[in-house]
Amino acid sequence: MYFKKIVGQKCYLSPINEEDYEKYTEWVNDMEVAAGLIFASKLIGPEAEKLTLERLSIDGYNFAIINIKKDELIGNCGFPKLDQLNKAGEVGIFIGNKDYWGKGYGQEVLKLLLDFGFNILNLHNISLKVYSFNQQAIKCYKKVGFKEAGRIRESKFIAGKAYDEIFMDILDKEYESVYINDIVGKKLQK
Repeated sequence: MYFKKIVGQKCYLSPINEEDYEKYTEWVNDMEVAAGLIFASKLIGPEAEKLTLERLSIDGYNFAIINIKKDELIGNCGFPKLDQLNKAGEVGIFIGNKDYWGKGYGQEVLKLLLDFGFNILNLHNISLKVYSFNQQAIKCYKKVGFKEAGRIRESKFIAGKAYDEIFMDILDKEYESVYINDIVGKKLQK
């Protein structure tokens, strides 16, 4: 069961349902999906994934990404690291269902997360990390407004090749709210 916490045009963000552990286990063990993520080298079985989802559903601000038309799970996203004192957060996004790759879902999910992070969590800086081989993700992040803030050179080795770890960020003043300001504006007009 999913709940429409933050709603976009193509998808919505819902609290994570730990009963989706079998679907996630399939995705995290698909090397094409996992290659750019921290768990690519890990062997993850159903029980371990269920425990991970239980933790994610309780700790912090983590969401399932749901296709709005089909009510279909396509991945998850959230804020794995928050520093409320300094108004900073790190965002992560994972689209496991490859049928949704390259169709604008990542951009919409990031905009939903940025709206939530800047307008609800009152963050000032939101950052992310990406490996240099993941050009599709880098292009997506730039379209949303993220800028490169730095990199660790040749820190990721895959198949004998070295890749940079790129740090990107966006400030609240660089982002124009798309979703949450509309909701608040409608409430104020009544």
